[in-house]
Amino acid sequence: MSSGDHGAQAERTGLAWRRTALAATACTLLLLHLAARRGWGTAVVPVAFAGAMVIALVVIGSLRERALRRAETPKPLNPAFAVTVSALVVATAAALVAVR
Repeated sequence: MSSGDHGAQAERTGLAWRRTALAATACTLLLLHLAARRGWGTAVVPVAFAGAMVIALVVIGSLRERALRRAETPKPLNPAFAVTVSALVVATAAALVAVR
């Protein structure tokens, strides 16, 4: 793989992570709106989990893009990151079900 291809791969990966974080942010804002309409209370719990998920996506995406830009051979993503985001997704869904 040439260095030009490597930079393009890093850019595509970074853009994909940003799009995912942006979509998660939109969902978080919708949950925030729902919590406000319901008078806050326990409806804030899914918002907190979703907000944490957005932060995790932004951090992981930034780290991943930076790692791809630096390395000649990109290292695989740390499985702990994937587990963290997956756990936050499940916690958000469970909190939504519990609050309903």
